[in-house]
This record gives sequence, C-alpha cells and structure tokens, in this order.
Amino acid sequence: MTTTMLSSKHVTEIKASAPVLAEKGEAITTRFYEQMFEAHPELLNIFNHRNQKQGTQPRALMQTLYAAAVNIENLEALLPTVQKIAHKHVALQIVPEQYPIVGHYLIKAMKEELGDAASDELLEAWGQAYEIVADIFIEAEKKLYQETKNQRGGWNGFRPFVVDAITKESDGITSFYFKPEDGNALPTFSPGQYITLRVLLPDDPYTHLRHYSLSDAPGKDHFRISVKRETAPGYPDGAISNFLHDHLDVGDQIPISAPAGVFTVDTNADHPLVLLGAGVGQTPLISMAKGALDANPDRKIDFVYTAKNEDNHALLKEMNVLNDQYDNFQAHVRYTDTDDHINRELLQAVTKNDAAEFFLCGPGSFTADMKEILENDLNISESNIQREMFKPFV
Repeated sequence: MTTTMLSSKHVTEIKASAPVLAEKGEAITTRFYEQMFEAHPELLNIFNHRNQKQGTQPRALMQTLYAAAVNIENLEALLPTVQKIAHKHVALQIVPEQYPIVGHYLIKAMKEELGDAASDELLEAWGQAYEIVADIFIEAEKKLYQETKNQRGGWNGFRPFVVDAITKESDGITSFYFKPEDGNALPTFSPGQYITLRVLLPDDPYTHLRHYSLSDAPGKDHFRISVKRETAPGYPDGAISNFLHDHLDVGDQIPISAPAGVFTVDTNADHPLVLLGAGVGQTPLISMAKGALDANPDRKIDFVYTAKNEDNHALLKEMNVLNDQYDNFQAHVRYTDTDDHINRELLQAVTKNDAAEFFLCGPGSFTADMKEILENDLNISESNIQREMFKPFV
C-alpha cells in the first residue's frame, strides 16, 4: 500500500485533519449516508438499515477515516482492516462502479460539515487519498472474487439455496440448513467464516443482506447457520432474524453469497486453541472446534463459553459430544444466572501453553473484557488473539 501519489502538502493536510475528524467525523459520515441514499436509493438494497438507524454504520466509517488520517504515511498498518472490509464487500457483492459514488458524497459531506475548516487544499487532499484507498480495495476485492469463483463449487453473486432443515437449538436460537438448489457441489470454507443471505420482507421495497456465521464444520453437503432472534433499540423485533424464525420454512428458497471472512482458524496447524464465546458468539467457534478436530483429532482445544443458563445454551449437545469424543477437547461452561462467570482464574488455567491461539467472539463488552485480562493480567501477546464482534462494515 502506498501514498506516493500524494504530495507532502496533501499528507500534511490529511494528518492535520485527524483531530477534526475525531470531533466532527460522525456528523460527516451521518450526512454522507443521508445524501448518498437520497441520490442513490438503490444502495439501500445493500446497506444494513438497522445499523443506519442506530448510528453504528456512520460511527464505523468515522473510525476508519480517522485511522486513515493517522496512518496516511503508513497505510500498511491498515492492512488487517482492509482485508476484513474487503471480505465484507465481496460478501455483499460491492462493485468498482460504486466507489466513485461513495467518494463524491463523502467529500461533499466533509465540505458541508467542516465549513470554513474545509479548505480547497484539504478537500483535494482527501479526494486523492480516497482514490488511492478505493483502488486498494478494488484490487483486493478483485482477487477475492476470482478466488471465490475459481474454487471447486465456488460462485460469485447470490446463488439460490433451499432450506433443507430447521432445528430449534435453545430459547431464541434456531439453526437453518441450506443446500444449493442446483444440487451441485459446495465449496469448502475456513471455519469461522460467514455466509450472506439476501432477504425480501413482505411490503418492503428493499432487499436486506445479513451476514451469519457458519456454525458447522466444512466439508458437509450443506451450510448451517444458527440465528438468534434479535431485538434492538430503534429497530423493534429485529426484522430479519424474526422473519427467519417465524416465516422461513423447509423448502423455501433464499439467495446466498459464498463464504467470506478473516476471523478464521488454520486447520492445518497443530498449536493449541482457546475459544472464548458468549451467547450467539459461539457460532463461529463451534465451527472452528469441529473443523480443527476433523483435520487433526489430536489438537488441544479449550472451549470457554458463557450463557444466561442452560436453556439459552444453543448447540450444547454438540459441545458435549466433542467433550466426550476427544480427550484433548475441554469445555468450560459458565452460566450467569447462577453467578458463575468466566474469571481470571479460569482463563489462567487455559493459558498455560505459550503457543496457544485465542479466538474471542461475543458482545463487544465481553470480548473487550476477555482481551484485557489475557493481555494485561496473563501476558498473552496481542498477536495471538483474534476478536470478532459482528460489527458493521464500511
């Protein structure tokens, strides 16, 4: 990644704008989305409406802009973020023609919200910086599209699938099994990845795209997701998850894009794994555990999990099967209804091997707490920790 096209003056302008972005960035990105959707309502078929209503989407974009400003001379520092966002874009089928639209309304919003602080030099600098970053994303996504399509069973776009089975897993979580309508092969995937469903609600002019982690091991004749029935402020009843729970039936067709995502475990490695999950955050982790053990039955895995109670513990039977079948798999379950929590002592007991890799998935507060204990109390290197919070893309 390079900024050689930017003059030193433009680099200085962008770096100097970082404090302003920290102060007014969310106002800029909120205005950006408003104007872009007004001019291009077709993009509402792609973006998550709930994230817009709750402000999480503008906030995510603001954080990315700020990071770009701070790291403008060292964009390599953003590579992990670029890869994660590129996977999201491919899952949503973002195309190069959409990048100029985003750039136009982003600079327009900057000019309006910054007022006198938006000099011609600053806007020119950000315009050029955006083009450079857009080209980086376009190239990364082009490569991913090619890799996705060229693998055995792979495809681009949204492929028709049929609901093969539906299983209630717990209070609030149901598993859906999908098979390709054409009966052809499915591609393999890296445990931890997600698929994207395209849902059309009754009396809604827009389609809705949702990412759901694959909750089974790769190599099956189906894809499985395990979906929590959501409720959220500003978007009562979690429209998409509730639609799946209440209206999706066996035999129904639904379009799905190919597996994507960078929160993945290497099944070819043999170092120990520690999987820490809360609530529905266990879905990619159970896929990781099953996929890793399928590839290497001797791999040491500790699965640390918390839920409200046993009634809320989805996929409990599968966890117990792994616990019984593999001497090297150990489940550590804590239920908060009985004030039984994941604490420092438990984490210390599963961090004895310096080579272990840690995967954290659940609510933001949970993963932040776990990461803090691992790094600050138990001296686990940040490079050995991967964290997923199901945050919106930009």
